[in-house]
Amino acid sequence: MIKTFRGLLADGGQDRIRLSTKKGKIGYKIVKLEIMPNEPAVDQHESTVKLFKVKQSVVDAKVDFSDGNLLAASLWNSGNAQGGQDAIWVPLSTIFEQEIFNQDVYITHSETDGSNPINYYLELETMVMTDNQAAVSTLRDIRLNPQVGG
Repeated sequence: MIKTFRGLLADGGQDRIRLSTKKGKIGYKIVKLEIMPNEPAVDQHESTVKLFKVKQSVVDAKVDFSDGNLLAASLWNSGNAQGGQDAIWVPLSTIFEQEIFNQDVYITHSETDGSNPINYYLELETMVMTDNQAAVSTLRDIRLNPQVGG
């Protein structure tokens, strides 16, 4: 089964996507992450949207693939080309599609060319986890972020 989430994130914004259950036996895997400015033909954008396993204390445009909490990253860049013609580039997305998680996730947005908001659309595939899979996933998240367990 596919679950979808969508929203509009302000520059510097962060949304919590509630996924956790009491027993943690539902797992999720990213199927799709798409982003689009709320005024794509008007605004200039340099937006970075990232999906994390834990709440972020700082929302920025830096992408570090060695961060164990980073699940996905997407970039949208649009603006004026030479000669005053609008040029819009398709967003470049990177998704860690093999990662299965069973806790809440957090999506952030950083705009480096102004303070424009951006829309996001997230699709997650759901799956039933065994007791062992759920325990391993939860313990992994607790090790990465002690606040998950407390």
